[in-house]
Amino acid sequence: MDILQQLGQLFLQAVPTVVIVFIFYLFLRWAFFAPIEKAMSERAARIEGARAEAAKLEAAAREELDAYNAALRQARAQIFVEQEEARRAVLEERSRLLKAMRARAQEEIEATKKRIADEIAAARPEIEQQTPELASQVAHAILERPLQLTGGAAQ
Repeated sequence: MDILQQLGQLFLQAVPTVVIVFIFYLFLRWAFFAPIEKAMSERAARIEGARAEAAKLEAAAREELDAYNAALRQARAQIFVEQEEARRAVLEERSRLLKAMRARAQEEIEATKKRIADEIAAARPEIEQQTPELASQVAHAILERPLQLTGGAAQ
């Protein structure tokens, strides 16, 4: 029994310590842990708010990027259309110039042919008039030439 009595006294001596520890726990909870928990919950709320805001900004940036890419594709398509139109216009101009140059060359050929035909027509009577005289000169030159024998014994 003596042990029980010693345990009882020990327990009675420990009661004020337990009460002080319990009061200290309540004080720490009120003065330290409650503000820290409040700060941590506010911090978590701010983090979640910042994440939500970041997600909104990311979505807005993605939409803006998509709009930019769409505008860029549209601008490239417009540039391609303009380049194609310019190329087609250049090809049409080149074709038109080639046709004009061919027509001009054909006209020059026709004019030259006509001029040559006119010159031939103009020269024909003169040639026909001079033909008998030229024939006579050729015949006279052949006939008046001394006869040369082959073998080198001429004159």
